[in-house]
Parts: sequence; structure tokens; C-alpha cells
Amino acid sequence: MKKVTIQDIADELGISRNTVSKAINNADGLAEATRVKILQKATEMGYKQFSYIKVHTASIAEQEKQGKQEKGEIALLCGNVIAPAHFASLMLDKLKMELSQLGYHLNTHRVERDNFLNRSLPVTFDPEKASAIVCIEMFDREYDQMICSLGLPVLFVDGPNKRDGFDLPADQLYMDNTTAITRFVNDMLARGKRRIGFIGNYEHCQSFYERYAAFRCAMLMADVPVDERFCIKENDQELLTNALTSLTEFPEVFICANDFVADDAIYTLRKLGKRIPEDIFFCGFDDSPNSRIMTPSLTTVHTHTQIMAIAAMQLLISRIENPGLNYRVVHTETELIYRDSTKA
Repeated sequence: MKKVTIQDIADELGISRNTVSKAINNADGLAEATRVKILQKATEMGYKQFSYIKVHTASIAEQEKQGKQEKGEIALLCGNVIAPAHFASLMLDKLKMELSQLGYHLNTHRVERDNFLNRSLPVTFDPEKASAIVCIEMFDREYDQMICSLGLPVLFVDGPNKRDGFDLPADQLYMDNTTAITRFVNDMLARGKRRIGFIGNYEHCQSFYERYAAFRCAMLMADVPVDERFCIKENDQELLTNALTSLTEFPEVFICANDFVADDAIYTLRKLGKRIPEDIFFCGFDDSPNSRIMTPSLTTVHTHTQIMAIAAMQLLISRIENPGLNYRVVHTETELIYRDSTKA
């Protein structure tokens, strides 16, 4: 069977490929009626990212026939406040909606600093009332182990880094942190850029570690040495400023662990008299709203938050219904987006 593409959907509807892409990626600037029409057509044509919808819609219809029953709480444990610009914000909106269609309600519980220190649960969270747990921004390994010991299905959206080979007894969901970074490094090398650096603490979480590892591996496979001076293991703005200020030479390209790190680094380098992209190219990750409006607009990697939400829903429900399943680690598709920060 021929693989259905975004262009196929656009041709079928007589609209631009960009309009279809906006609908599928839940981007701004599109009328809701148009978005619905495009998603319906994508479902009908069997577009890969929406193949779940037919089964899911049938399940909802059957549930409505029988009278939807309240099935309980899915507890969302967050280690930090999820800001609107965070990739997880849109994902959680979609996940909440999908779970509600299946009779579950998603309740957020903030894990405070004292909870981490004392290995205690948030006072608002009662494990006896929860059907499953979703963890976001939960990078404390020992605390995560404690959560896994509660006897409930647990899903981590990102998690503590696995640099030492450690893993958690739980399902895990990530965006693809490797493919786009590998492509970007090879694209830069093809353009003659060999002095490439990385900014971000790769021990912060598994996603940062995978992005850093993809950068190192791509350079290694191309037989291009990495200048360790240009690998800056900082996320904090003050420490990052100090590290950049201490450099006597600079790379031609910086890859950053995410868009927020890139924004901080660009701000500091401008104060040092560096021009972006004339002096240094920049690439971020996550395609945050700010990446599109900053000057110059930031080359980045787009995360499909809606697809992550569906993957999260499927992992949760299948684990609730089949608790004996082997643990799954799922990576969802990402897309490299070139913007002005890498223009010659």
C-alpha cells in the first residue's frame, strides 16, 4: 500500500501543503473548520499519524452507546510548572481531552521541593483513587523509583538520563531526539561548517542526553573531531553567560539542548558583539512559539505534541487494561525546521 503523504492530502483537498501541515501539527493561524476538514481527510486516507483515529472513534461511539461511565483519575505529577511555551502544554491539553472521552479525568499534582527531598507524595494526590500516573518534568531518579513502587501503571514523558544504563520499570514516551540532530550536523558539515559545538546539560534529562549523543555520534561517524571547548554543559543563564564569556574562540555552529537555552545563549553572544547568523549559526529544539518570533528566527526541531498526546493515551490505556505487558519506550516523529539563524 502506498504511503499517504501530506502532499497527497493537500492534492485531494485542493489546498496547499503548508495548510495541511499546520492542521496536522496544530499550528496557529488556521480556522477550526478547516482544521477539522483536513484531519477528517487525513483519517479517511490512512495518513500514518492518524491511523489510530478509526479505532479510537469506534471505541468512543461504542462507549456512548452503552452510556459513558466515569473510570477514575489519571494523576499527572509535575516536577515544575508547565509554562504555555513548554512543549508539554499543548500535549497535555490534547491528552486531557482524549482521556475524558474514555471516561478518565486528568488531575495535576505539583511535586514540590520538599516532596523530592523527603520522598513524599503531594498532599493532593491519593494513590488509592488513581488508575494510573503520568510524570512530566520528573528527573529525580530515586523519586521516580519510589513512584514506580506504588503499584500503579506509570508513564514518564521524558525522564532521568540513562547515561549509566539505568532504566525505570515503567512505560516511557519521548520525541525522536536523534534523527533531526543527526541530519542537521551532516547538513552543516556539507556546508563546510566543521567547528560545531553543543550547549546544554546533557545530564538534566534523557532527551537532552539523546540530543547530545546524536551530535557526538554524527561528528564521530563523519570523522570530524569535536572541540571540547565548544561543548558547554550549562542550562542556567548565569552559568551559561560565564562559560560563553570565558571563550577566546567560538565555533561556527552551536546546537542547543532546547530553544530556551538557545535564546539565552544568543542574548549573551550579542552582548559580546557576536552576530547571529553572520558569525555563529544556531539550532534549538522543540519549536517553541518564541523560536518563530525571535530575531533572527530560530532553526529548530518541531515536536508533534498532538501525536505525543495520542501515544501517551494509548500507552496508558493499554497498560491499565494489560498490566503484565513488557515496558515500552516510544519515540514520536520530529521535524527539522530551517529558519534565519542558519542562513548564510
